[in-house]
Amino acid sequence: MIRLLRLLFWILIGRPLVLVVLGLNVRNGGGLPAKGPAIVVANHNSHLDTFVLISLFPLRQLGKLRPVAAADYFLRTRPLAWFTLNIINMIPIARAEKGKIDRSADPLLDCAKALEAGEILLVFPEGTRGDTEAIAKFKGGVARLKEQFPDVPVIPIYMQGLGRVMPKGEFALVPVVVDVFVGAPVPSSGSRPDFTRAMEQAVVALKAQAPNRAWR
Repeated sequence: MIRLLRLLFWILIGRPLVLVVLGLNVRNGGGLPAKGPAIVVANHNSHLDTFVLISLFPLRQLGKLRPVAAADYFLRTRPLAWFTLNIINMIPIARAEKGKIDRSADPLLDCAKALEAGEILLVFPEGTRGDTEAIAKFKGGVARLKEQFPDVPVIPIYMQGLGRVMPKGEFALVPVVVDVFVGAPVPSSGSRPDFTRAMEQAVVALKAQAPNRAWR
């Protein structure tokens, strides 16, 4: 039943919202992983970022797509938790409280299990939605997973325009053209910090390819 509800949501609401209400231009869509395990990393400016990423893939892959997001935000109410866990198929991540580090549990354990199951993680390494069209410093979680799964490709994506569709702190939908740039897999490097920087630089390089649009 959950699979059917998920499919109906994306056929009737999710994909039409992205593909009809928004103008979507995808560059190098053939660079998206055709199967898992894989990790897709992207910049994060809007509530709709996850919707766009999921809509880039064919419907037959819905069950294998696993967005990764903050548990404290998306599990804060029962209806929202049900929707994000069952329809969005999200993997919730517990964020450390300021000044506190919980070393008793691995927050990436469910992500590792998803990769072992051949799924595709959709990750926003900035950790939170940033300022419109800006890219914040990437965090190191993906680099930890890459260490554990060295053969899993990490695909960078840059999305332009979504920060103006539904930016942080806003819930009004403003239709604009959204540009999506898919890059080549980020090559492995010798350390977590180096790989994290390489991911960030890959997304920044894709941003440099984006057209200068006259936003209204």
